[in-house]
Amino acid sequence: MSSDNKLLPKRIILVRHGESEGNLDTSAYTTTPDHKIQLTESGLLQAREAGARLRSLLSSNPSSPEWRVYFYVSPYDRTRSTLREIGRSFSRRRVIGVREECRIREQDFGNFQVQERMRATKKVRERFGRFFYRFPEGESAADVFDRVSSFLESLWRDIDMNRLHMNPTHELNFVIVSHGLTSRVFLMKWFKWTVEQFEALNNPGNSEVRVMELGQGGDYSLAIHHTEEELERWGLSPEMIADQKWRVNAHKGEWKEDCKWYFGDFFDHMANDSDQESEATEEVETKSNEELTNSEDNSEELCNGK
Repeated sequence: MSSDNKLLPKRIILVRHGESEGNLDTSAYTTTPDHKIQLTESGLLQAREAGARLRSLLSSNPSSPEWRVYFYVSPYDRTRSTLREIGRSFSRRRVIGVREECRIREQDFGNFQVQERMRATKKVRERFGRFFYRFPEGESAADVFDRVSSFLESLWRDIDMNRLHMNPTHELNFVIVSHGLTSRVFLMKWFKWTVEQFEALNNPGNSEVRVMELGQGGDYSLAIHHTEEELERWGLSPEMIADQKWRVNAHKGEWKEDCKWYFGDFFDHMANDSDQESEATEEVETKSNEELTNSEDNSEELCNGK
């Protein structure tokens, strides 16, 4: 790995909270504010098991024994409880710190939710489009995208300014404990996925993780830790999976020219043959020169009184 990558996190891991009372029974939202919804007993167990899996993952490389982890967590009770249970698997010296981060909270669906009205609203969302539909008194996924984008800028400043006071000989890992839609939006922003691609994604399960790992070239990919079958199950298209595989060895800032949603989806009518393009350009330039010459001749005739 190049020296430029030494201070970059080895992994950025997204974790959805464990099973909540609202996941088990949506009527909980009618009497309890969304941010106060608690984990179930099963959800607490899921979070503890997720912590054990994370600890195993981060300690799996014998060549990097001095690894460390920094946590970002949504302020909702269910994510905070998830982090507490995850933390049982880590010793104090392994944890650099934790930051409660409001910008990675759940999508706002409004205040107290009336079940029948919410069911009808979600049917409308399916017709309107999951990304742009804004819940009455709440947010759209597009709104979540905006605040997640702001969070990402702060995350990069934390890295660039070494705000975590990270020892460069240690392997750094970020764990972001958040929500299903917020995690999908995070990946959408990071990998520059389109709205259409976002709407095909499936929600992570409770306490399920998404591991973005740093490749040798300095780019992050989901395909280092996860299998192709997993990526398919999450809703990634064959083109998106191919892009993740390319990122495994891609250099930081490198451009994938054949990635269709960066170019081909918008300019699919363009000719690929450079000779044809050159001939077309030459023809336009010739025509323009002829028109300019005719214009100059006409001007000269006028000046001569003809």
